[in-house]
Amino acid sequence: MKLLRFGEPGTEKPGVLINNEILDVSAFGEDFGEKFFETDGIARLQDWLKKNTSLPKVKGVRIGAPFTRPSKIICVGLNYTKHALESQMDIPKEPIIFFKSTTALVGPTDDLIIPRNSVKTDWEVELAVVIGKKASYVDEKNALDYVAGYCLHNDYSEREFQLERNGQWVKGKSCDTFAPMGPYLVTKDEVPNYNSLHMWLKVNGRTMQDNNTDDMIFEVPFLIHYISQFMTLLPGDVISTGTPAGVGLGFKPPIYLKVGDVVELGIEGLGEQRQVAK
Repeated sequence: MKLLRFGEPGTEKPGVLINNEILDVSAFGEDFGEKFFETDGIARLQDWLKKNTSLPKVKGVRIGAPFTRPSKIICVGLNYTKHALESQMDIPKEPIIFFKSTTALVGPTDDLIIPRNSVKTDWEVELAVVIGKKASYVDEKNALDYVAGYCLHNDYSEREFQLERNGQWVKGKSCDTFAPMGPYLVTKDEVPNYNSLHMWLKVNGRTMQDNNTDDMIFEVPFLIHYISQFMTLLPGDVISTGTPAGVGLGFKPPIYLKVGDVVELGIEGLGEQRQVAK
């Protein structure tokens, strides 16, 4: 099942994508947030859809992030071998963990707002994992039991803020509009091959990233296990699993985004995004 939310920012309604049509499921009575996931909302919604087959169809509307603001967006740095090499950094022996502000969360086609004083805004196509139930000290062998689904994430980064100002990665990751998610959350039953998904990103039509999730250093089950040793993961929390090679920082000379640039990206089975830099 593909969950999505549609409407203007702050007033989005819940929907599902079935046969390439958006259906309004507002009558279900719940939005896609922590309480929904915590109370087995995906299974309950699936049952509800079997009994409610005549739902309003939606066209020509903005698509928002596929879930409400989570308690945490946790990101994993340097988690692709080729990306670590292009960044001229050592392959990490343990996952590099940092947070991204939840206020950066936007929809998949919302504009990218280049931050004030930014000169090094960069792109990063990433596979994001959405947690389905409270997780603490999870065994790796059981880790996928805690997954609600997967979605596409563009982990925008301002490299000067991130790397040149006391090494505080969160500063370069948390600017407004720096976390486009969606267009939908795909439930885990529809993504059996999470470790073998083609992923790509283009800037102004030029392919910059073209890789596969099989280049991950630390895979999804281990990441859930590892992060849960240090913090409790709540339903609806997001783990963004890192980006492959091809970021702007890795080119010689580096390439960074400017006003008017168009960024397009996608992951196999998880849809596509498009942002215009403003």
